[in-house]
Amino acid sequence: MSRRGRYQEIADTLVRHGLGFLAGAVGVTRWIPAGRTADRRVDPGSGPYTTPQRIRLALEELGPTFVKLGQLLSTRPDLLPPAYIAELSKLQDAAPPVPAEAIRRTIREELGADPEELFASFEWTPLASASIGQAHTATLADGTEVVVKVRRPDAVRQVNEDLEILTNLAERAARAWEAARTYNIPGIVQEFAQTLRAELDYLREARNAERFAANFADRPEVVIPRVHWDTTSSRVLTLERMTGTKISDIAQLDADGVDRRRLARTGTELMLQMLFEDRFFHADPHPGNMFVHPDGSIALIDFGMVGEISEELYEKFAAFFIAFTERDPAALADALIDLSVTRGSVDEDALRIGLTSFVGRYSGRPLSELHFSQMATDLLRMVREQRLQLPGPVSLVIKVLMMIEGIGVQLDPDFDLNAVLTRYARRLTREQLSLEALLRRMGSGSADAGALLVEAPGRVRRLLAQVDRNGLEVHLRAAELDPLVGRAERIGNRLVAGMIVAALINGLGQLVVHENRWRSWTSALMGAGLTAVTALGGYLAWTTKRRR
Repeated sequence: MSRRGRYQEIADTLVRHGLGFLAGAVGVTRWIPAGRTADRRVDPGSGPYTTPQRIRLALEELGPTFVKLGQLLSTRPDLLPPAYIAELSKLQDAAPPVPAEAIRRTIREELGADPEELFASFEWTPLASASIGQAHTATLADGTEVVVKVRRPDAVRQVNEDLEILTNLAERAARAWEAARTYNIPGIVQEFAQTLRAELDYLREARNAERFAANFADRPEVVIPRVHWDTTSSRVLTLERMTGTKISDIAQLDADGVDRRRLARTGTELMLQMLFEDRFFHADPHPGNMFVHPDGSIALIDFGMVGEISEELYEKFAAFFIAFTERDPAALADALIDLSVTRGSVDEDALRIGLTSFVGRYSGRPLSELHFSQMATDLLRMVREQRLQLPGPVSLVIKVLMMIEGIGVQLDPDFDLNAVLTRYARRLTREQLSLEALLRRMGSGSADAGALLVEAPGRVRRLLAQVDRNGLEVHLRAAELDPLVGRAERIGNRLVAGMIVAALINGLGQLVVHENRWRSWTSALMGAGLTAVTALGGYLAWTTKRRR
């Protein structure tokens, strides 16, 4: 399909699903077919489709890239209300199977031989078929069961074309739509493009798997599949096959005799280690990616979507996390402002008032009665109302914690994520106050100060040279000058009026005193003078009242 045809398809799909407002916001109205109107389809179970449902249906129809975009947005509760998050979370990354001949051709091109030569057995019926790749089960010569993921033919070209279109639409939206500028929609699309292009490279996913394996090398209760590098490339990935019971299958877990309370604790500990110790985490820990063995160990799969927290971001996130668990409104406001990447101004007073109300709703209640997901949802609603925007990795962390709580409560009705997080917060507080942390921050500050001292003389020389060559210009915004200019005009008018009346009174006095022929007019001239003085006093009083 041509680029123009794709734009027309996007415009047509949005309008048919009753999203004409969105078509206008992203600037594709010119491509809407003549006479196109919204379909009047309804949900058989609940009546007319809601806006979140229409958006989900439109994204599914527009194909893999847009489905992936919807899945990414479902991890951003700081940007979208819960109804949209819930609906976008239903997006399934499924696609029609790739023909066997295309799979054979890709493996031959990448690995230099047919599947029958590389594997003892190869199952041509796919285990799963997604938008980027297709998974097949196979067996190695030594009997090891593996899963072979093969990238779909032409996936890179299709994704890159859609990403270019999305980037263009985001830039148009930012120019025409204030909310798109405030929430930096172009930046979100750029972040999405980087994430999706990383998923196209199976070598990156293989390295992610090995990094997780190294991080959990001393944790036998966590199993990470082994990468088979001799049959892995950027388009083909071979991993040890993980089997077991899906972590959400309560009946089978009970049949296997698994201690569900211990399992909830194990799953939580492994995810918190990723988030707060390794700072490299699985960003999609839904039940389909977690299998439980009869001994209670957990096997993780699918390492295409990961998150990482930098050292600088971790310092800010730790302050936010501690303030959140301690329910300190002042510290929480400071941490949120410091953490936010929003481009708009922040009403700090309104934020502090809102956070005080937020803390008040949960103060005095035992941790066992509090649910992290509810508290996080309330806080993120306030973040949206104040038009704050959290960094992508932080939004992912909050989303992951909400998923952990959901799985934990399903396994153990008495599961209390807040109690676990409070223990981690105390540990983070000790770490922040440790000598090592203080020395690290001092070192970082010293490095910044040293760099500033080294660079300052050169920067000052360049600034002075620029002033010598071109002079110095000061630019002021007209909106800031308007009040000053108006006040100066009013003062000038009053001075001029006073000078004119004073000159008039002085002239009248001179005429009466020195000109005999005007003495018969003394009463009239005095009346005129008094009238002028009264008029001046009234004018001054009126202008003073206007200024106030």
